[in-house]
Amino acid sequence: MRNFFKTAVAITSLVLGLVAMAVVPARALVEIDVNRGVVEPVPIAITDFLSAGGRGAEISAVIAADLKRSGLFAPIDRGAFIEKISNPDVAPRFEDWKVINAQAIVTGRVTEEPGGRLRAEFRLWDTFAGQQLVGEQFFAKPADWRRVAHIIADTIYEQFTGEKGYFDSRIVFVDESGSKENRVKRLAIMDQDGANYRALTDGRSIVLKPSFSPQRQEITYVSFEGGQPQVYLLQIETGQRELVGNNFPTMSFASRFNPVGDKIIMSLLRTDGNSNIYTMDLKTRTTARLTDTNAIDTSPSYSPDGNKVVFTSDRGGRAQIYVMNADGSNPQRISFGDGTYSEPVWSPRGDLIAFTKQSGGQFQIGIMRTDGSGERILSTGFQIEGPTWSPNGRVIMFFRQDAGAAGPKLYSIDLTGRNEQLIPTPNFASDPAWSPLLN
Repeated sequence: MRNFFKTAVAITSLVLGLVAMAVVPARALVEIDVNRGVVEPVPIAITDFLSAGGRGAEISAVIAADLKRSGLFAPIDRGAFIEKISNPDVAPRFEDWKVINAQAIVTGRVTEEPGGRLRAEFRLWDTFAGQQLVGEQFFAKPADWRRVAHIIADTIYEQFTGEKGYFDSRIVFVDESGSKENRVKRLAIMDQDGANYRALTDGRSIVLKPSFSPQRQEITYVSFEGGQPQVYLLQIETGQRELVGNNFPTMSFASRFNPVGDKIIMSLLRTDGNSNIYTMDLKTRTTARLTDTNAIDTSPSYSPDGNKVVFTSDRGGRAQIYVMNADGSNPQRISFGDGTYSEPVWSPRGDLIAFTKQSGGQFQIGIMRTDGSGERILSTGFQIEGPTWSPNGRVIMFFRQDAGAAGPKLYSIDLTGRNEQLIPTPNFASDPAWSPLLN
């Protein structure tokens, strides 16, 4: 296993700082191969972090919930613990943890620093090797304790899988409330586990299809406030927003950023009723046309290296998935299954494309390789749409509305298709967009 120990990590927001403690570089005896398909979850003991109040136990609970939701870890019930950790700086009694089959142990402490800052320390121990794998400490404002927990969970995930985690991230989505006849749709944001919900728009206009910048806490989305769908930019932290393309004569929709974050790719409706794909440079506000057909070309998404674009087109008679060069040249159809395809999204890893499919009277969320091979359906339902990738490309979030249900809900599923999870939201929810990692 690679060495992931760091001497310092910068957190993008001003509220968090991370400094690594002295650690003993080690290789875990237990490693998780995320490419193997179905993985047996690793039993892990996450002890309550010592603290003067209940904050330590709250941080431990969030860490345990993150790891359990990934499907790769099985946190052991605290009632089974034999040893009570009284000093997290001292090695646990490993024999006591072997008895309950804990293959790893997490211990920690939470204290309040002078000036009110929160200090959280943790250590990850390999039970059967009898040694520490990693130890770090974090400083944060008290209000950001959940972010500390997510970052610790990401560190544990990376230690066992060799890949970045995805817990210190956020979701922007369409919050839906009210009756079906008078549904209010507003943009909202929350942590990836459903905590820290906050509305971003007031609900006076219908909003759809948010998409995150890969570089900044910025999104594009579609709003009907001008009477027809148009693409807007929104700075999440400041609330500043702007219309993209004041001179567009018709509708604009299905927008996404390029990997650098300095261009938007989107669909523009032509006066003849067809739509084509355009890019806009956010610095110069100049546009470039990538497709020019009599078909409906829409839902473009860049590859992580920015060299390719995947999109949907009905130029062959029904909606299918195509890939073209970033300048619009050499479009190639890659989907050939039954039914129709929509909403293709390139994985951050570059190896897969997620999509929505309609076949046999049902909706499906699936994945395929970038050449169209290896198509695999992960989830099927009455109405199931809107795939978005986790930052590490291992989990997909989407929304589902079951037959007879009053509204949609958010779900996540990993690439095995065996770990589907309901994501808690205060109201109905649709159109999720996953942020990059915050740290």
